[in-house]
Amino acid sequence: MNARQKRLFEDARKKNPNLKMPDAAPVVNWTEDDLALIKQGVGDKSSRPAVSGGGVSASGDGDTPAAEGGSVVTYFEEKGFGFLRPDGGGRDIFFHISRLNEGQASDLVPGTRVIYELGMDRTGKMAASSVRVVPPEN
Repeated sequence: MNARQKRLFEDARKKNPNLKMPDAAPVVNWTEDDLALIKQGVGDKSSRPAVSGGGVSASGDGDTPAAEGGSVVTYFEEKGFGFLRPDGGGRDIFFHISRLNEGQASDLVPGTRVIYELGMDRTGKMAASSVRVVPPEN
């Protein structure tokens, strides 16, 4: 059980003192990928090891994800998140203002060009990380 599950269980136990702790069978068949994720911990998963063939940089070193280009589709300033449309097409990519590395939040209007890296948010869903606003050409 993780900390959240334990807290929820203790809250439920206050309401029902006869509630018993569920038995959890230990996992015995850990793969190398599972162990790598466990060693990395929780939180931002944008720096997780790349899964075979994905996220290799243009330099080919495999440690840094490739930067991709796109444009802002929507940005909700009051909530601090928005969506980017990749240049190559496909589904829109979620981004959070905390991942804005270069540029100002006021620059994030629909149509603004950005460069970003693909990663995962804290729930494991695809999201943009290292978002950089591309300066307009003169």
